[in-house]
Amino acid sequence: MIGDRLRELRTARGMSLRVLAEQAGVSATLLSQVERGVTEPSLTTLRRLAGVFGESIASLFEDPAAPSVWISRPGERTTLGAPNGQIRYERLTPGNGQLEVLRAVLAPGEVSSEDLWSHPSLECAYVVAGTLTVEFERVTHSVAAGESITFDSSQPHRYRNTSGAPAEIVLAINPPTP
Repeated sequence: MIGDRLRELRTARGMSLRVLAEQAGVSATLLSQVERGVTEPSLTTLRRLAGVFGESIASLFEDPAAPSVWISRPGERTTLGAPNGQIRYERLTPGNGQLEVLRAVLAPGEVSSEDLWSHPSLECAYVVAGTLTVEFERVTHSVAAGESITFDSSQPHRYRNTSGAPAEIVLAINPPTP
């Protein structure tokens, strides 16, 4: 789906792969692979592409024909790579750009990004299994299975698994963020 939407945005603006790649600071080969569905872009690449189009990341997933009822099934979900490529987020919501709900499993030692980062949204992380370490404005919070943490994600933050067991989380982000 992301490849089709990317091609649609690019061609609507009369851009070649090479021009878009240059403006986004990525390779034309990578963009070609994304458009053909051979590979999935990282969140960093999605942010760059959205920036070129003056859109949010969520808009890259928008489907004008998105159904009014959506069932998310394992194995059929779109995934997003974390900025440093360590973890993958599964999209649990349709591409309507209204709400983003993601699922991820962080292996021991994994981190959502190398550095703290921010984006203009409200974020809630629910820990399904394990323990999640949340760094928010340089303060560390430990969130155990069955607990959740909600915060203004315009403040610097990141997720880490400092335990010896996997941590499964579900994130709700509103509005979806670039």
